[in-house]
Amino acid sequence: MGEVWFGYDNKLDRPVAVKFVRIDRQSDAADELTKRFVRESRITARLEHPGVPAVYDCGSHGDDLYLVMQLVDGCPVSSVLDETEVPVAWAVAIAAQACSVLAVAHARSLVHRDLKPANLMLCPDGTVKVLDFGIAAAFAPNLATRLTRTGVVVGTPDYMAPEQAVNGTTTAQSDLYSLGVVLDELLAGDNQFAGATALASMRNHVEVAPRPLRTRRRDVPEGLERLVLWLLAKSSDERPATAGVVYERLMDFCRDLPPFPGYVDLGSPHPVRMYAAVVGRITSAVPGAVRRQTQSARPLPARQAEDRHRADPAGIDREDVELARRDAEALKAQSRFAQAADVLAEAVAPAGRAFGAKDPDVVDLRIELADALFLGGDYRRAAPEFRRLAADLAEREGPGHDLVLRCRLMEANCHAAVGETRRALAQLGDLLRDERRLGVDEERILELRRQIGLLVLGAGDRAGARIALSGLLPDLERRYGPGHPTVGQVQEILKNLDGS
Repeated sequence: MGEVWFGYDNKLDRPVAVKFVRIDRQSDAADELTKRFVRESRITARLEHPGVPAVYDCGSHGDDLYLVMQLVDGCPVSSVLDETEVPVAWAVAIAAQACSVLAVAHARSLVHRDLKPANLMLCPDGTVKVLDFGIAAAFAPNLATRLTRTGVVVGTPDYMAPEQAVNGTTTAQSDLYSLGVVLDELLAGDNQFAGATALASMRNHVEVAPRPLRTRRRDVPEGLERLVLWLLAKSSDERPATAGVVYERLMDFCRDLPPFPGYVDLGSPHPVRMYAAVVGRITSAVPGAVRRQTQSARPLPARQAEDRHRADPAGIDREDVELARRDAEALKAQSRFAQAADVLAEAVAPAGRAFGAKDPDVVDLRIELADALFLGGDYRRAAPEFRRLAADLAEREGPGHDLVLRCRLMEANCHAAVGETRRALAQLGDLLRDERRLGVDEERILELRRQIGLLVLGAGDRAGARIALSGLLPDLERRYGPGHPTVGQVQEILKNLDGS
């Protein structure tokens, strides 16, 4: 995919790492890939966690894209696996630290998509860095494409979740599956799903049941074996709900970390361990701290909130609303979607108080905010924005208005993107019934049916996907003809589902 160079930042007088990523400049998609690379780099740069290298800069140089980041001193976990047997507690510690990164990333709707030992760096102080956040996302098809068509599958076949292998659909649960493969390999010493070819590996993830760890390494605790099997469930719905749940379970198996000579330096007090030792005592030393923080974050009582609004009047006019829209549009043109969302969010609340949430100018502002959140990958914030818009627009324009239906579709896409597959499928099913009843254009209905079929497949329900796509195929052939690319894609999926 590219290569990493040692570099030096002359301006700030520090060493850096420069990752060059090659793209085909002759491709029709080259400009789009460049924009997405910059967008994903910006999203990643906002991910603040000690387990993620800091991002300093990004851009293009000649035919390559580049990412300038913190230079990490450590050993790739892939090299550790090649050189030694990893103690059980350290295997768990590596996975737990990676899981703490995933918990923060997933809360911000950021999915890694290519978690593997080569993307984990074990440092001499015992910390783990997760590398290449955003790289896979930049080269994956966009969200709508991932949900509606087959195409480029981004990731590493040996560590790829079944839904990712089948049709490129990735969610937080896909990352957890990959983490399970990594942890299984750290404990057993080999990747049980690796095949002779990339296709063989992908088929193994889809079809081969995982072997229990204790048949391959006797000193693995039974509870840890169950956790790994839970992570390796074929259906994303059957895996743990969040990375936080996995982290808590993992911590039970790495309370006392033994020496790990050659990889972790225990000979001198490392500043990171000293710092973490103090911070790690906060919850146990002050048991009420979490509860008090939660209480302080509660919303103000209604009367206090009204008093605050009276003390801080809207102070906004139509010109201010238009200015916010223009500023946001300029930021979006530069793929600065998070900043655009901040600008719009700052204007939406006072504009709503001044003119009403259903005022046409305010609704337009809210639509742009929801779109900016979606384009910036902040699906958890975007979903309720689309839901409220659909409700308000339905009241103003009627339930069959095109914008109402679009907002409903976008909310479902948000839930699908963060792994809430059942909720997304329920919403898409309701939308399909309403669009049929309303007589929406057949092409939109066919596209929605295909999206539902592929989302069912991505959730691991092969039988359900076969039923949905088999029923869709003749309608696609009738509408577009047997030689249409969409028809061929569905035929290929059904062929794979039939095992031929």
